[in-house]
Amino acid sequence: MGTWIVGIILALIVVAIIWKLRKDKKQGKGCSCGSDCGSCGCGCHHDK
Repeated sequence: MGTWIVGIILALIVVAIIWKLRKDKKQGKGCSCGSDCGSCGCGCHHDK
């Protein structure tokens, strides 16, 4: 039973991390190129 509880907790943590990464990407926070997205081509920042 303890194995199931630990597994569920780990699964919830993974889901929370994925959710946070997707949310940050939608808001343009997930880019690692700094402010010069023209040079890295990551496409995470929206053109203004």
